[in-house]
Amino acid sequence: MAVILVGTLDTKGTEIGFVRDRLQELGINTITIDASVMGPPTLAADTSREKVFESAGTTLKEVQQRADRGEAVTLAALGATKVVLDLFKAKKVEGVLGLGGSAGTTIGTSAMRALPFGVPKLMVSTLASGQVRPFVGPRDILMMHSVTDISGINRISRTILSHAASAMAGMVKNPVPHSSEDKPIITATMFGVTTPCVEACRALLEKRGNEVLVFHAVGTGGEAMESLIADGLVAGSLDLTTTELADELVGGVLSAGADRLTAAARAGVPQVVSVGALDMVNFGPGETVPKAFDDRQFYIHNANVTLMRTTVVENQKLGDEIARKLSSSTGPYKVLLPLRGISAIDAEGKPFWNPEADQALFHAIRKGLPANRVTEIDCHINDPEFARQADEELSRLMQEKTR
Repeated sequence: MAVILVGTLDTKGTEIGFVRDRLQELGINTITIDASVMGPPTLAADTSREKVFESAGTTLKEVQQRADRGEAVTLAALGATKVVLDLFKAKKVEGVLGLGGSAGTTIGTSAMRALPFGVPKLMVSTLASGQVRPFVGPRDILMMHSVTDISGINRISRTILSHAASAMAGMVKNPVPHSSEDKPIITATMFGVTTPCVEACRALLEKRGNEVLVFHAVGTGGEAMESLIADGLVAGSLDLTTTELADELVGGVLSAGADRLTAAARAGVPQVVSVGALDMVNFGPGETVPKAFDDRQFYIHNANVTLMRTTVVENQKLGDEIARKLSSSTGPYKVLLPLRGISAIDAEGKPFWNPEADQALFHAIRKGLPANRVTEIDCHINDPEFARQADEELSRLMQEKTR
């Protein structure tokens, strides 16, 4: 077992070597991976850049001849990820540590995102003080700001890189202890407008001896939940707030990507799904809403959040998507439809109350799934009765799965 060090050893060999030596002084084995392209490496790697590009389906010589930096970084990320995954499958990975600027960060975090939750992942980056979602994604990646550029060993870099090595050593030498009291994990999705429902469900499910992890359905929340399910850590999914699907379809700012609502279906994890907050698409302040939506219905949630009501056509498409994704499930599932409204502002007398749009959503789901997979409930999504039935349905499906 070893800590994997990923970097471009033509420009960052000295720095990778410094971190390698510090880790080894701390009693940690290391494996270095060279993801560089152009200049000669300044540090001998355990896995050469030739091997990295072969793993990406090409050769170093071909990449050098094309001299396309963007393509080279993409292929290096692909190859490094394949190398790290192979090492992980061979049970040789204790953790992954990378360092670099934009290219090194892209390459290093690509490999890290391919690894499951719990494997220590640390990226020392010049970009760590900015927008890091593209690098971190849904994974437990620790981003450490390099403060200065990663260029030589000096008073600043010596401190940062030493701390990075010590942090990685601490993580691999002090693994999280297992507990005999660990309970089955249930994931749940929540938004402000579905909070009463999900909080009530959480209390009921916890009384049954489960551990409920609630994810804020703001894009990263849905991504994180899907990744935990894919990692095999989840016993049941209470996916009542599928609003991220609307942002992906219409172009809002809180999309969780095209793979949302697929992990549980692929893994066979029991799931109860509903249509919470599919009445809305999320944007930032009013002035940031695209002009193409000028004729739509809006609700100002606060100064930084503008909600747009989904249309009949959009709801039909969302219902079709839910049915299509769930129909491929390898495990048990149930869809619950709250007939009196799907969010706190979609109820009779509320700003987004639109029975025609809701019925288009419900009809598409009913049409696309077997009747025994869909239950209509004559109440609002935030009514206690809806939470009670959601709790009972998921508990029943989980019991069936374990028989």
